[in-house]
Amino acid sequence: MKAVCTALLTILLPACGDVSIKPEAILPKPLIVPIPADVGLIIPAETRKYVDQETRYGIDWKVDLGPGEVRLMRDVFKDLFNHVEEFKDLEGARAAKDLKALFETRVDQYSFVTARETKGRYYAVTIRYRINLYTPRGEKVDSYTLTGYGNSLALGMSGSKPLTQATVGAMRDAAAKFLVQFPEQPAGQQLARNEAVVADKPSTSAEAAQIEAVPIDEPLDDLRW
Repeated sequence: MKAVCTALLTILLPACGDVSIKPEAILPKPLIVPIPADVGLIIPAETRKYVDQETRYGIDWKVDLGPGEVRLMRDVFKDLFNHVEEFKDLEGARAAKDLKALFETRVDQYSFVTARETKGRYYAVTIRYRINLYTPRGEKVDSYTLTGYGNSLALGMSGSKPLTQATVGAMRDAAAKFLVQFPEQPAGQQLARNEAVVADKPSTSAEAAQIEAVPIDEPLDDLRW
């Protein structure tokens, strides 16, 4: 009996422990034609160090999103453009030469629900991004809002794996939207002609939908995008 109780305790402990993850999304090579323009990519400190920490039901949840977001942004822009130079702030980027546009990437909000909140069914994540577009001289042209959604079935006792999978799914969802939608924007069409973007009337954002707490009713334990 004692052995049985010990085994049960060993199984249950992971469900009671804190959850700390550092998700990274590896993107498949997109089937797109790169835009023939040289651009600057600004990844500010707030994005590089982005961490979501909160306590629910006595469990501490920590999502260290920064390193994964840096890799994601690099991959997305290198896939989308002919040449990308990376900077840590706008001041450094505007001093560069021969760039057609500057992009600043930010994580506006990270939100998730756990298996406990979905009655043991799944974990779901939403990540809202803001991508600011500037002229080569640093004048703001536009601001695009993208929301990525991800989910994973709640299998097993630990929340680390399904929360990681749901977060990666949200990261990849937002990346896919930007890769597909940006070339259709007026600025994307300018850059496709290898023309520098100019400060004029702002164009329509890539997506302006509000972030949702539970975006998907029937989860798929699948990371395709």
